[in-house]
Amino acid sequence: MARTRPDVTVADLSGKLAVVTGASDGVGLALATRLAAAGAEVVMPVRNPRKGEAAVAKIERQHPEAVVSLRDLDLSSLDSVAALGDTLRGENRPIHILVNNAGVMTPPDRQTTADGFELQFGSNHLGHFALVAHLLPLLRAGSARVTSQISIAANENAINWDDLNWERSYHGRRAYSQSKIAFGLFGLELDRRSRAAGWGITSNLSHPGIVPTSLLAARPEVGRAQDTVAVRAIRALSRRGILVGTVETALLPALVAATAPDARGARLYGPSGFRHLSGPPAEQALYSRLRGADDAERIWEISEKLTRTSFPVVEPARPGPGSTGSGSPRVR
Repeated sequence: MARTRPDVTVADLSGKLAVVTGASDGVGLALATRLAAAGAEVVMPVRNPRKGEAAVAKIERQHPEAVVSLRDLDLSSLDSVAALGDTLRGENRPIHILVNNAGVMTPPDRQTTADGFELQFGSNHLGHFALVAHLLPLLRAGSARVTSQISIAANENAINWDDLNWERSYHGRRAYSQSKIAFGLFGLELDRRSRAAGWGITSNLSHPGIVPTSLLAARPEVGRAQDTVAVRAIRALSRRGILVGTVETALLPALVAATAPDARGARLYGPSGFRHLSGPPAEQALYSRLRGADDAERIWEISEKLTRTSFPVVEPARPGPGSTGSGSPRVR
């Protein structure tokens, strides 16, 4: 008897503008397709125009009424991130949904971004951090839902605070974990700051479980000449419906986090099956490494300095004369 594949119903998104990074293949493409099918206009910022054009054509074949378009973005270059911010702010259209989905995983040797950061930390976390900073006016105008795609790797290892760029001793998996922990802390801190300052943005997290995508496949641009043993095993398990998910099921947690009316800020959504590797999407407990408010504030401040971007500063208001209370937060 065939297994029933989990799915979710998406509300009508007509009139909404969605931006999805990493939408030229894999989970990002599947997610962009579902958003477009629900009526959202979808902007797909991509690094590789040829892959992007093929992705747009695929969406339009499946959904001829879809409104999708490409923009240029290389998350490993802060200049490219800033240029996209300039482009979209110039278009001056409120953004209602932002899914920070793009990522790079475990290059065998240490690589750096155009700005000198370790590639995973620079692309997965710092690039998206800067993107949100540049798009903040449009996100506020759209009372946006911002969903940041982390990984089960954020539930292992730690942030290497003394060597964020892994210059002294590179370990690909630990560096990947760090990038996703930092990214998760950012997503949670974004929600806290939005609530404190009244930005009107809801920020949450999602993860896809385990799924066969290009992250562990042959990628010459990150120094991986052939598919890893891990991705070959994941593909085999996925075909048989054992333990891991498919692209079509792995997109569901992010879809719920980004569109469900009852999805909340500062929450994590992921597969609900065994060890959260696959299964129907559901809210799950925050990973222990994401629970430290001090860590979230620390990585936020470091990220502002490294990316040379800034958000409005949220401060506690000083009590007025004769006041016994602490007052409400204010922004400067």
